[in-house]
Amino acid sequence: MQSRLASRFFGYLLRHLQNLLGALGGLWRQPLASLMTVSVIGIALSMPAGLHLMVENGRALSGGWESTLEWSVYLQPGVSESRAEALAEELRRRPGIDQVTVITADQALDEFRAGSGFSEALELLANNPLPNVLVIQPSASDESAGQTTRLADELERLGDVDLVQLDTAWVQRFHAILDTARRAVTLASIVLALGVLLIVGNTIRLDILNRRQEIEVAKLVGASDAFIRRPFLYHGLWYGIGGGILAVALVQLIGFLLKEPVSRVAGLYGSDYRLLSLAPGEAGLLLLAGAVLGWLGSWIAASRHLRDMDPEF
Repeated sequence: MQSRLASRFFGYLLRHLQNLLGALGGLWRQPLASLMTVSVIGIALSMPAGLHLMVENGRALSGGWESTLEWSVYLQPGVSESRAEALAEELRRRPGIDQVTVITADQALDEFRAGSGFSEALELLANNPLPNVLVIQPSASDESAGQTTRLADELERLGDVDLVQLDTAWVQRFHAILDTARRAVTLASIVLALGVLLIVGNTIRLDILNRRQEIEVAKLVGASDAFIRRPFLYHGLWYGIGGGILAVALVQLIGFLLKEPVSRVAGLYGSDYRLLSLAPGEAGLLLLAGAVLGWLGSWIAASRHLRDMDPEF
């Protein structure tokens, strides 16, 4: 009994292996048509992958959330540097605050003198008119506009604080931009996945119509729809795998071509930024997506057309 089950199991695997290799041979015998189908699928899959990579590079280039959400707390004139340091130390112990940097009035004046071009005019000032400033960076888990506004209100109620500069509208725009980018990638992925299903489905449909007489003969001798459908499923699988490989190659090629220009531009701004490329896991996910879409598209097309294709007597 066990040997019979093992024999049937290995026979089942052997038939699938034969169909898998036979489908690959069928694509090899039609190189031009197969290459065109794989190319269209590869281009469709590379677009959402490229958009995803663009968003990730944008986030890396901007330094992430933690470096973008920060505000300045201007202390009242006459507050000493020691008091500013003590206030900064007190704020560092508060929840929702990741980092506090003290910019003294002398440091601010030196920076203004170096960058404004009014160094000679500033020498005429009897006293430094600039206050001490605390630059506060919120925690990564406390980065929404509502949370930062509440924290700013608490800071304004502290003693020795003159002004809290917080651009809440900019924070909201920043969140909206990232959210829009993520949704754009998701929507593009869905639309292009449907496009891949249509491409594979139409290709399999044409292949079924071209082999209509062969299929009708197979049905006459008792072949089931599942048996007839199996080679077409592997055709779609190979289309998807080929498209996934091409998509990974396209994205990596574009990244390679842009790597040097981006590094050169970053170097002009004193940055050592390097363009991100597809991680091995992301490349594997792209290949898996291509294989699944190819299999699913062929299954939908083959199931639909084989069901309506009865032999004529």
